[in-house]
Amino acid sequence: MQIRFESSPREVKAMDTTTLRQEFLVKNLIHEDRINLTYSHYDRLIIGGAKPVSQQLKLETHEELKADFFLQRRELGIINVGGKGSVEVDGEVYSLEKLDCLYVGKGAQHVTLSSEDQNNPAMYYLLSSPAHHEHPTTKYTKEQAAPVTLGDSKTSNRRTIYKYIHEAGIQSCQLVMGLTVLDEGSVWNSVPPHTHTRRTEVYFYFDLPDGQKLFHMMGEPEETRHIIMKNHEAVISPSWSVHFGAGTSNYGFIWGMAGENKRYDDMDPAPLDVLL
Repeated sequence: MQIRFESSPREVKAMDTTTLRQEFLVKNLIHEDRINLTYSHYDRLIIGGAKPVSQQLKLETHEELKADFFLQRRELGIINVGGKGSVEVDGEVYSLEKLDCLYVGKGAQHVTLSSEDQNNPAMYYLLSSPAHHEHPTTKYTKEQAAPVTLGDSKTSNRRTIYKYIHEAGIQSCQLVMGLTVLDEGSVWNSVPPHTHTRRTEVYFYFDLPDGQKLFHMMGEPEETRHIIMKNHEAVISPSWSVHFGAGTSNYGFIWGMAGENKRYDDMDPAPLDVLL
């Protein structure tokens, strides 16, 4: 498990491209028959990815957690962005189609990930945060996530938003999680941008075609920086940072947060005319 420590806004202002990517970009998440994890000290989020092909993958604890099992003091959100698969939690099996979500509560001891067809394997994105209370393991399909279409093709941001783990959806301690899918011809996400100093957010980009790139913007509104990303990469957004971007094609992204509250609409606007 890779460890990432925090950086202040003052430090980020002085970072070159290489350092910025080392601190905030999470690469190589999706590998065959392996669970990859990155521990961020921003709200102690753990970011993970897995692609079971020839075997089931078990979510193991790590020395850095000082825990008997991974979810001893944590909760977990899992979203499938690949073929059909299943997640087994303490002996109960949950089937996940593409864009289905499974919340696994604090105290679950055995979590395994698998695919139904190794020629079209499942690909799982994982996000975990500390938890103080046990909530039941719960599955939501993308249809249960009450999808809402927003934006306009004239501004290249027509998109459908799916909310899974939040105040009015799957219950959690502090984890909030959902995803956004942009229509063909739309490339901008989260515009106009915002910050929320009460929560850290992580974006995981998926369904970005081969050869295409994503320009992710971050930093304070008056001191923006950019990170160029590929498909199946994630980026950590500190609570003080904006988080928006544009791709050279349409795509989807999973957004996940943890912090002081679970309000999806807790945002501090950063209007376009203040960005520099």
